Amino acid sequence: MQEIVLVFLGALALLFISRKIAKKVGLVDKPNARKHHNGHIPLVGGVSVYLSLWIIYVMQPDWLPDFSIYMVCATLLIVVGVLDDKLDLPVMPRMALQALVASIMMYNGLYLYSLGNILFGYELVLGIIGYAVTLLAVVGAINAFNMVDGIDGLLGALSSVTFGALAVVFWMGERDNMALWCLCLMVACLPYILLNLGIPWGGKFKVFMGDAGSTLIGFTVIWLLIIATQGEDAVMRPVTALWLIAVPLMDMLRVMIARIRRGDSPFKPDREHLHHVLLRVGFSGHGTLSVMLLCSILFISLGLGLQAFRVEEFWQLIFFFTMFIVFSFNIKVIGKLKPAFNKNYAVK
Repeated sequence: MQEIVLVFLGALALLFISRKIAKKVGLVDKPNARKHHNGHIPLVGGVSVYLSLWIIYVMQPDWLPDFSIYMVCATLLIVVGVLDDKLDLPVMPRMALQALVASIMMYNGLYLYSLGNILFGYELVLGIIGYAVTLLAVVGAINAFNMVDGIDGLLGALSSVTFGALAVVFWMGERDNMALWCLCLMVACLPYILLNLGIPWGGKFKVFMGDAGSTLIGFTVIWLLIIATQGEDAVMRPVTALWLIAVPLMDMLRVMIARIRRGDSPFKPDREHLHHVLLRVGFSGHGTLSVMLLCSILFISLGLGLQAFRVEEFWQLIFFFTMFIVFSFNIKVIGKLKPAFNKNYAVK
């Protein structure tokens, strides 16, 4: 399809243009005690994805419902995200912005008013509490994808898998326009993945996503998940949505719980995310990427399989929490292995 080809080429061209501008204005990621990459890397992956959204809209303005509202939120996120990448803003202004875009989304009528039939077959309708739950979901999704952006290729790969899964779900639900939108989003991430991994030019044109990109992707994912799970046109059970973002969600919850138990802020940076643990015990960067990508694919396949076989939502939820406990326990065990940190691989 020509839209997919044009989105890919447009995103690729925008990356090369924006990385040059970024170097001139100082929008680059510099190595420090916590970031072990080499050189000053332009933080323009998110800018490229954002501008690619306009390419999709120009070609097919009817694919995404309420595109104008979505782009207001996306623009706010990308602008403040770029400022954060440049100036390293405190946590609270960023959290306030996330609450603002969640409020704009909910004011437009897009929010979680039902969690599905998770009460032993009975529907859990949230009513007015749905607004608070939606706020938590938006903030949670944004920060989950922001926190997982720690090694080359990881954020792009995990988000592409999620967008691909959403494309399949929408296509099976006979919502072809939404499926194509998700497919184009996945394609828009591919040029970033290639340059981020140094394919095929090595590290010459390397770029990072930046907080602007990770927040945009997290918000886009939760926007699409709410569309997919709410209302008469829903194509997926709400509990299934958890499986589509299982790896970033579980890893975020695990790390935040550990930080709170230590008496730290849940947003205090550390090196205890899954990718840090795998690198520390000797996995290469590409090996870590492969393990986490495989985990994501397995979780997504499991969730879609449970929905296809019509497993009751209550038991799906119990199974998800069980897998979260297993996930956390296994990472704890792996983390106790003899350290063999690979210092030759870039960690952001």
